[in-house]
Amino acid sequence: MNRISDGMDLEEVPMGITRQAIDLASYKFPDHRLRRVMADETKAPLVIVACGSFSPVTYLHLRIFEMALDNIRERTDFEVMGGYYSPVSDHYKKAGLAPASHRVRMCELASERTSSWLMVDAWESLQDSYTRTAVVLDHFHHEINEVRDGVRTKSGEHRKVKVMLLAGGDLIETMAEPNVWADADLHHILGKHGALVVERTGADVWKFLLSHDILYEHRKNIIVIKQLIYNDISSTKVRLFLRRGMSVQYLLPNSVIKYIEENGLYQDTEPVKLVIADKGA
Repeated sequence: MNRISDGMDLEEVPMGITRQAIDLASYKFPDHRLRRVMADETKAPLVIVACGSFSPVTYLHLRIFEMALDNIRERTDFEVMGGYYSPVSDHYKKAGLAPASHRVRMCELASERTSSWLMVDAWESLQDSYTRTAVVLDHFHHEINEVRDGVRTKSGEHRKVKVMLLAGGDLIETMAEPNVWADADLHHILGKHGALVVERTGADVWKFLLSHDILYEHRKNIIVIKQLIYNDISSTKVRLFLRRGMSVQYLLPNSVIKYIEENGLYQDTEPVKLVIADKGA
């Protein structure tokens, strides 16, 4: 494994920012980077949420938020008020899944120093059972719009914030797989909230939307984001590199690499077919 010098900038969580709790009893919704006042009241306020394993979080997981931000600024009437990672709980039962507390911590290390608008919410990871994505998005809607009464314009008007799911094209393709997503959840996610879909190399998201009845029905609430510079870093391949003792420098933030080293993560084997069939887990 490539060792990171103790003297390097480890992108630690800055002073004054509280790390996410490790139990629900002490959990608090993170809002330290949630902008509360809009800059342009002609637009609609938006919060972006990425749900996933993040095992481990990579530079691509950081980059897709920036791609989404550029696309929203250029092509929509939304104003982004904040962005969140929501790591799944340990009850997801997926190969290569590090304990939730580690994955939340790595997401914090990856985002808090490298971004001015991204946050990590541990609520989903702290649940005692697997939590459906529709429920997770409703949690963000509740915390932002009901508990905090949304955001304000400069003139003092309160506005509700739209919450959208940020996902890769591979996740959208799973929506057509039998017994993976309930139709009611798809209607709820895409109808009430909407999705930002980042295309992966060789994928044709629009062709897929055309062929899927529910996705096509909600196509106006789905924003497809093309990668202008393709980036195919995947957590699955990163875990493989780590098990083989290969360098993962420049695939992950230094702080995440050091955290993995110090905690001895990702040394267990995974089924070969999952690595070969990797779609960016």
